Amino acid sequence: MIENNKEILKKANAAITGGDYEVFLSFCSENTIWTFIGDQTLQGKEAVRQYMAKTYVEPPKFKVDNLIGEGDFVTAVGKISLKDSDGKITNYLYCDVWRFSEGKMAELKAFIIETK
Repeated sequence: MIENNKEILKKANAAITGGDYEVFLSFCSENTIWTFIGDQTLQGKEAVRQYMAKTYVEPPKFKVDNLIGEGDFVTAVGKISLKDSDGKITNYLYCDVWRFSEGKMAELKAFIIETK
């Protein structure tokens, strides 16, 4: 199960970097919850879809340094770069803790820190 969850996350991440957000969302549960620690919480696939449309002006560029799985959880640690509507690129370090349920990404707790 753990390896299967890791593979699901790898496929979902490949969809995001390829700009195919609907394929990414197909890996999420309908009532997925995304919590960006210290910032905001998104509830449901439609909220995530709207967030992605607004935030991902271009597909994000990221590198996963570590992918760790245990039980229903997969943790990804790495770096991500996002381009805003003005063309400015911002770099971040992140730690995403995903909870899986019935083969879907059901919950995300994202710890994100901007790097200078």
